[in-house]
Amino acid sequence: MGVSQFARSISESPTMALNEQARLLREQGESVVHLGIGEPQNRAPQGAIDTAAESLATGLVKYTPSSGMPSFKKAVIHYTEENYGRTVTPQNVVVTTGAKQAIFNALFAILDPGDEVVLLAPYWVSYPEMVKMCRAVPVVVTPRPGCLVPTFEEVQQAVTPRTRAVIVNSPNNPSGMVYGRDLIGELVRFCEDRGIHAIMDDIYHKLVFDGITAPSCYDFAKKDTDASSVIVINGVAKTWGMTGFRVGWAIAGRDVATAMSTIQSQTTSCTSNLGQLAAQGAIFGPKDGVEALRSSMEHNRDVIVDGLAQVPGVRVTRPQGTFYCLPDFSGCLRPGIARDSHELSMFLLSKARVVTVPGRDFGLEGYIRLSYAGSTKEVEEGLKRIRWALDPSAPKEIAIGAKTVTRDWL
Repeated sequence: MGVSQFARSISESPTMALNEQARLLREQGESVVHLGIGEPQNRAPQGAIDTAAESLATGLVKYTPSSGMPSFKKAVIHYTEENYGRTVTPQNVVVTTGAKQAIFNALFAILDPGDEVVLLAPYWVSYPEMVKMCRAVPVVVTPRPGCLVPTFEEVQQAVTPRTRAVIVNSPNNPSGMVYGRDLIGELVRFCEDRGIHAIMDDIYHKLVFDGITAPSCYDFAKKDTDASSVIVINGVAKTWGMTGFRVGWAIAGRDVATAMSTIQSQTTSCTSNLGQLAAQGAIFGPKDGVEALRSSMEHNRDVIVDGLAQVPGVRVTRPQGTFYCLPDFSGCLRPGIARDSHELSMFLLSKARVVTVPGRDFGLEGYIRLSYAGSTKEVEEGLKRIRWALDPSAPKEIAIGAKTVTRDWL
């Protein structure tokens, strides 16, 4: 007995795999700095805790409607009006177990075998595998060298008669770049004109820096949500740092939303009522926690950019949002260290005990994603170790936890 060939063809999430390696090293007593996962260390908002606790105290933790609780749908509608200036109906809302499931359900609802989905590199690691799981074909648009944002013309050239969707993630994981208003407008109008779904992964749209605002796709979409091909994905994991609650949602035309709900009814059935109530409490609660998280991430962004500037051979484009950056480490690839981004990530984990994610998993070789979602102290320690491992002018000895380690490869 064994697993199917198709199951074997799906790659494990590299971030989850690296998390497991880091966990095992820590269990062995190793001092590991985790710059791999995008998980803020903030407490959940008090409003989220209170609403979930009130429900839990009743002991009535039961099934919810597959597409979401009516009260939480109202919260999503309120959020959409407040942040996008768009009025939608409960029939346009599908609540899911995290934004990740919303993306998968949307793809499963719109794709047939052999259909194509255009992905803009750098892309989130799960997009290609999700497309493959729907028996469709990911088509990657790689930007010109040195750039982290493809042009509209590059995306347009990738579209064929088999294209059913374009996934747009801005602010972008892994680069932290915010796509400009002109690019968002061109992409949305193009998709609407062609009847192609524009799947807008907006999970980071409130985590932006330097006074920037992420453009709203609805400024360019058809006014009738049911006639529009735009699907907007969001959730509470990043804006509020509520990763463990696993609550996301999609806004889509009724036909697509109904199909997504039907799919969900046959898989996970529904999203936890406790999670939805917590998310509801976060949306209607005070906004100071959101701003505090955004501000702390902006500070950490400055720390990591300044630190990377001290590492010879590394080039970094200043992130405009999220809590990631995608520096170009190709100048550090050399015999005795690494030949590609995967080997370099493994080298940094092995020698410096720093977790990073290879750029090849995001569609750009030579780059490495670093997360600065943790504490400033952790970010600074990770940068110190990276420089020690890669900079010949750095001191040869470094303290990693209780051990003193000597560099002997440069």
